[in-house]
Amino acid sequence: MVILSLVAALSAILGQPVPAWPAKTEAQWVQGGPLDLESLRGRVVLVRFFTATECPYCSATAPALNAFHREFGPQGLVVIGMYTPKPRPRPTPVSEVREAVEAYGFTFPVAVDADWGALRALWLDRVPGASFTSASLLIDRTGRLRHVHEGGVFARDGDAQARQDYWKMREAIVAALAERP
Repeated sequence: MVILSLVAALSAILGQPVPAWPAKTEAQWVQGGPLDLESLRGRVVLVRFFTATECPYCSATAPALNAFHREFGPQGLVVIGMYTPKPRPRPTPVSEVREAVEAYGFTFPVAVDADWGALRALWLDRVPGASFTSASLLIDRTGRLRHVHEGGVFARDGDAQARQDYWKMREAIVAALAERP
């Protein structure tokens, strides 16, 4: 029953406009910001909610995010990391986030989502029953949700499921980049 409701919730939001994330002050962006979805119209945006390097899902997915940024950034993909402290929202020092960003080798924009405002607005409030907070959302050039990886790992060199999820994400990125509004 829960899986069916999750599938229905995902189906309901795919193709729909993605709401703006709560306004972030410049201090809340560790690098590359401040950004908002409206200013990114015309670009394809991949938002990944992540946390510290102790998270096995985040650590395993980081290389794929870096590869997508390098490969597709010149074609119009903007990868954005949203650092969401776990296991619950809490004040988070920028130094903690910088350590994770450096450990992951991220060179794309990263924001601190300490209160989970962006995570809730873009994911948790829109998909009741979502079990992962490490979701990845692919937004097309018109601001509509094109693809969702509900959480966990997508990795080129991971287990069978992680590889399958990596190729699904990659195919969705390629398709979104090929479309012109």
